Amino acid sequence: MRRNMITAVLYTVVTTVLFGLIYPFVVTGLAQVLFRDKANGQLVYKNGDLVGSRLIGQSFTAPQYFHSRPSMAGNGYDAANSSGSNLAPTNKKLVDRVAGGVAAAQVDHPGANVPIDLVTASGSGLDPHITPAGAEFQVARIARERHMSEDAVRRLVAQHTEGRQLGFLGEPRVNVLLLNLDLDRATASN
Repeated sequence: MRRNMITAVLYTVVTTVLFGLIYPFVVTGLAQVLFRDKANGQLVYKNGDLVGSRLIGQSFTAPQYFHSRPSMAGNGYDAANSSGSNLAPTNKKLVDRVAGGVAAAQVDHPGANVPIDLVTASGSGLDPHITPAGAEFQVARIARERHMSEDAVRRLVAQHTEGRQLGFLGEPRVNVLLLNLDLDRATASN
């Protein structure tokens, strides 16, 4: 019995050190060497200042910026409270919120169909992307607010449209933060 107990304690200590200390340090070290940007959250800087991450959405409300998907994560894009609304499609609260979003979006496009991603939150509430249709819906407002041609704005959207991963996973998407930073650069040089 005593010998079994000593063996069990030794195995516990060895596996704890091996898998609780050595393995995490090795994996973290390899990630820092091989995939530094990804391992550190794909942070985005502008003029040396941290402005966000390619992986986490953020709210853009000014009319000269592309707007992100709505977020139900905490107070909006709060990574500590990542979640969707968990409301059923027939829930009055969700229906009213989506109807309000559609009405607000249709101010610039009366009677137009509003892309669903502009009025519904993603499952995590942190999605940094919108669909190409969601970006196209906003092109006229952006062009007007920034005194650019719609074609110039569309070219920027096209440059920031990412295809399906591996050619078949997911849907085409546009990273709103990166697109808005490029818009700032484009209009600063004009």
